[in-house]
Amino acid sequence: MSLSLPSSSTTSSTTNALAVDIRSLNALKYEAGTASSAQVTREAAKQFESLFMRELIKSMREATMKSGLMDSGQADLGQDLLDQQLSVSMSGMQGGLSEAIARQLSRQMGGAQDAEFAVPSTLSLQKFAPRAATPDSATDAAPDTTAPVPKGRDGFVQHLSGTAERVSKESGIPATFMLGQAGHETGWGKSEIRNKDGSTSYNLFGIKATKGWTGKVAEITTTEYINGKAQKVTAKFRAYDSYEDSFRDYARLIKDSPRYEKAESVAQSGSAMAYASALQKAGYATDPEYAKKLSGAINSVLRTQRAQA
Repeated sequence: MSLSLPSSSTTSSTTNALAVDIRSLNALKYEAGTASSAQVTREAAKQFESLFMRELIKSMREATMKSGLMDSGQADLGQDLLDQQLSVSMSGMQGGLSEAIARQLSRQMGGAQDAEFAVPSTLSLQKFAPRAATPDSATDAAPDTTAPVPKGRDGFVQHLSGTAERVSKESGIPATFMLGQAGHETGWGKSEIRNKDGSTSYNLFGIKATKGWTGKVAEITTTEYINGKAQKVTAKFRAYDSYEDSFRDYARLIKDSPRYEKAESVAQSGSAMAYASALQKAGYATDPEYAKKLSGAINSVLRTQRAQA
């Protein structure tokens, strides 16, 4: 149930009501076909902000201890209606969240940004988003892909899933495949490739700095299998400015290098073992057990994501 405040006209009915109200939702649909795109964008943005504020208020109330003296179903209903009204009254303010949402909607729809909500570019959704109650919650609109990854599979997967999904949409390589390989190569964040000063190189996939590489380099001692025997060698690896750069470079390597053509084609099959085997046959790693270990890591990502869903 939702509360609709009095409105002076049909075309402004969405101004004082939530979109969960059928009447205000229908009015918003009507305006989409009759009003200017900028006007509709502002109204839609205000609806999003109202819903956001409603959930925020609801979460705050649930976290508040009740006395038990006035608790009842009727009291809860009345409080919910008041909270809805409060969320509507708090939305649409100048400099508020709705302006940031409106700008984002305008960009996504390809429309010209209306001067009325062309506020300073430093304003962003991240500024208004509530801070997460737990460190492993991803609520920021523009996540920081330079933040240290948590050590351990669950935190590692949750921290990098959004980045992997973005790169997956562009490259076609399944996000779970990339997360599994990144986890296997770094020991789920416990053994990242680091620069001489101890800072991370953001290299999640163990990609070496070959002759064609012109970017930054991290030189470390690593284990290579030579004639089937593990040996310690010094090697140069690529270094990046963020974890997202690492994902993108890996995707380019798989897609653009003829060496990994087979791996790219089997990636679409969804078979972790087929993908891992194709990488091993192409010489991605010297470990004779690489395909088995990598497919196991990919499957563990799938289990982790199901548990976190």
